[in-house]
Amino acid sequence: MHKVDNAVIMAAGTSSRFAPLSYEMPKALITVKGEILIERQIRQLKEAGVPEIYIVVGYKGEMFKYLEDKFGVHIVENPDYLTRNNNASIYVVKDILKNSYLCSADNYFSENPFESQVSDCYYAAVYADGPTKEWCMDCEDDGTIRNVTVGGENAWYMLGHTFWSEEFSKRFVEILCEEYDLPETADMLWESIYINHLDELKMKIRKYSDDVVFEFDTLDELREFDESYINDTHSQILKSIAQQLDCEEKDIVKVTAYKDDTNAAAGFTFVCGDTEYKYSYEEKILRRK
Repeated sequence: MHKVDNAVIMAAGTSSRFAPLSYEMPKALITVKGEILIERQIRQLKEAGVPEIYIVVGYKGEMFKYLEDKFGVHIVENPDYLTRNNNASIYVVKDILKNSYLCSADNYFSENPFESQVSDCYYAAVYADGPTKEWCMDCEDDGTIRNVTVGGENAWYMLGHTFWSEEFSKRFVEILCEEYDLPETADMLWESIYINHLDELKMKIRKYSDDVVFEFDTLDELREFDESYINDTHSQILKSIAQQLDCEEKDIVKVTAYKDDTNAAAGFTFVCGDTEYKYSYEEKILRRK
């Protein structure tokens, strides 16, 4: 058994697909079923007896500062959150990784999945009944992950937290440091680096039912889980649009983000009635598409 030393919650990304709520505040700070996402995760980690919690921030990082006083967590800044993928968030905490949970700030756990002692390195997984575009795992009989593919059918896919032993952390950090300055590494998820080294980074699958681990990539997905967002999106942008169109917030559906030429969040499209609209963050202009 590995006694858990700490947990790292990654909260640096812009979550641009979660438009327009993520344009107004970090996705991790939205309230879901009466509780702020990241606060719920911090509470669950503390209840499990995890002694130290580190929050890696980037986008609107100042909005997370209150968590230091409220929960006694440590805030770590990722200065490269706009130019690198989440491997940069691992890099800034490389010196504290031991027997560590690695978590995404936007996950919602209906049950507490954390423990003070863990037997094996693992990645949480949920089963896809039918086709999926998620990262699907093929495993040995003992649960050791032997291959990961993007997309699959009737398969267990990566969703949620992961646990690294001190040995795993040490080797992953060594590999990350060796490859960090390679041009191709900047855009890679840490999971991609892990997959490229499956032969030496051994990890098992830990299976959860689909009513335990949740992730919301869009407003429409959040509305399915928390129906309070159907009539009140908590977005000043959408409230303003509803006034302009003389409609209710529930009439604004199929909200889809789009980016500009620099890959930055530029706005979103949506449907109201039989009409599709386009909204620009910079111009604050609403147009029929």
